Amino acid sequence: MLTAASAVAGLALPAGVTFAQASQAGSLPSQGGNVGHYRFRVGDISATVLSDGLIGGPPRVYASDAPEAELQDVLTRAFLPTDRMTLNLNTLLIETNGRRILLEAGAGQTMGPQGGRIFQNLAAIGLRPEDIDVVVVSHTHPDHVGNLRTADGGKAFPRATVFAPRADWDFFVRNDPDLSYMPVPEEFRRNFAAAITRSVEAVADGIVLYEAGADIVPGLTTLPAFGHTPGMANFLVQSGNDQLLLTADLAYHPVVNVDRPWMPGPDRDKETALASRRRIFDMAAADRLLVLGFHYPFPGLGRMLKTDSGYAWVPVNWQF
Repeated sequence: MLTAASAVAGLALPAGVTFAQASQAGSLPSQGGNVGHYRFRVGDISATVLSDGLIGGPPRVYASDAPEAELQDVLTRAFLPTDRMTLNLNTLLIETNGRRILLEAGAGQTMGPQGGRIFQNLAAIGLRPEDIDVVVVSHTHPDHVGNLRTADGGKAFPRATVFAPRADWDFFVRNDPDLSYMPVPEEFRRNFAAAITRSVEAVADGIVLYEAGADIVPGLTTLPAFGHTPGMANFLVQSGNDQLLLTADLAYHPVVNVDRPWMPGPDRDKETALASRRRIFDMAAADRLLVLGFHYPFPGLGRMLKTDSGYAWVPVNWQF
């Protein structure tokens, strides 16, 4: 969402890229750099974080109630830029019971030119979009649904059944959404709503709508995490005694939303989102769950530690 806001803040992007169509497989050139996939296991389930690239915007957008001087100091102490916060797009592929399930579709290039890398990263592990059986999105913001549509309007994952939260579908797709809560200009809000509609139109006829709390397939449960959007869900992947919690957009970056308690500006209902954040972070800390943050630094895996003042993010050690 917030690449466009960065342009408002003077961090200009090339014209016309903010709401470009989602890229097709292979349409982005290889950068020849670091890999964008990371394999691990959850019990008997094979899991792979697949990067869809990056988005970003002014730090103030993601820490709406932070005192300015304190925000600048926190970013400086974390060796982060004070004028722009970069966010990752960490989708997750799980392979279980003979099915390949993608959790979050990613942004494509709906929110800037650095998205849309998921297809390259699928190819890097020997898979094609046709190999995905199920796609489950936590909510319908463009950075979570942008890759559902190819540049020519087709289904990017042609064999996949797509699941989306019913309350989000009703709010963003079936109606003209009131986005006045977003801390961005009115033109951006219109483009944002249009990007959602474009992204999901190819899958609208076959969409499966779920209520947060439902099981999607054995081993994959959705958890209510309302506030950021009307129907946002978190995901709990379970196999044997192992569990993985995907927190979607409960927090954008651990430095400003975990280690500090600041509220993300894009939350539609900030108090409800805060209650969801505390409830789920408390669960993650108490149960010592492995956590995947959608926007956290790649590969986005770590654990929540309860502290006297709130929480702390502890990244996992890298596994070869």
